[in-house]
Amino acid sequence: MEFIYEYGLFLAQAVTFVAAILVLAASLVAIGQRQKAEQQEGHIEVRDLNEKYRHIGHNIQHIVEEPHVLKAEIKAEKKAEKAKAKAAKKKRGKSDPAQEKSRKRLYVLDFDGDIKASATDNLREEISAVLRQVKPGDEMLVRVESPGGMVHGYGLAASQLRRIRDAEVPLTIAVDKVAASGGYMMACVANRIVAAPFAVIGSIGVLAQLPNFHRLLKKNDIDFELFTAGEYKRTVTMFGENTDKGREKFSEELEETHELFKQFVTTNRPEVDIDKVATGEIWYGQKAVEKGLVDELQTSDALVQGYLADWDVFEVKFVHKKNWQEKLGLAAEGALERAFLKIWQKGQQRNNY
Repeated sequence: MEFIYEYGLFLAQAVTFVAAILVLAASLVAIGQRQKAEQQEGHIEVRDLNEKYRHIGHNIQHIVEEPHVLKAEIKAEKKAEKAKAKAAKKKRGKSDPAQEKSRKRLYVLDFDGDIKASATDNLREEISAVLRQVKPGDEMLVRVESPGGMVHGYGLAASQLRRIRDAEVPLTIAVDKVAASGGYMMACVANRIVAAPFAVIGSIGVLAQLPNFHRLLKKNDIDFELFTAGEYKRTVTMFGENTDKGREKFSEELEETHELFKQFVTTNRPEVDIDKVATGEIWYGQKAVEKGLVDELQTSDALVQGYLADWDVFEVKFVHKKNWQEKLGLAAEGALERAFLKIWQKGQQRNNY
């Protein structure tokens, strides 16, 4: 009887343990699905860059100007604003409001690319939001930074930019650091490309590489079996024995992709001598201008500053809703940074003593 009692107790504990594991697994699955749904949620944030730089300018004035000079400048600025508002009001009284022209707008977007072109989802939302608001005469500026990556990812990103051109909204792409491969595929869609003097432009080429562990597996008597239907379903693999026929087919596919890339650039920038630039090389800003890959040398900051006087400039960004793990991770990262900063400061104080 004692044995049966102990066995029953053990069985109950085991069932309870298994049930707890199943509940935990179900909870994790539910959390994962909820997070996947939440990742699609987000909102558009718009920042007035005119106001941003006006505020920065006022802050600098308060520090560098003498009080009486600052007071006079503020007074003159307010007087000028009142006169401008009065003139605008008078003009509205004489003209037809329907025909009155407001200040043009420049919408500024950012694309920070990785190998998968993950920022395309944000870009899609930002473009969709802006295209609903643009008026005749408005323009868009996209600051692109990307080392390139997967063909299908950057092909979609370029297609998103094409929506701007199709809507007949003038598009400028600015490259401050690098727009290589897929990054340049995006850039060449624009009406105008500007680049910083030492920005990396290109290459118009295609790359694929993968390790092969077949000999290592063979040395350790490990078999690898791959089953496919279709002669070229798989050409080269990481674990199987690659054949010359497979390598030849894979190289042929790369050449076809490269040819599509060249045609895309030629369509969007017909002035480029594609045979001279589609060699897989990269060029810095000045050389890129000479090759016709870029229209002018200028940083995105200088470009934006040039618009501020006569245009309303807005920075548009789509922000994803963060789940609790991301928030926890950011909080932990911030705590670590503050802890290391305190340690470093204490070390500096000792050195100073």
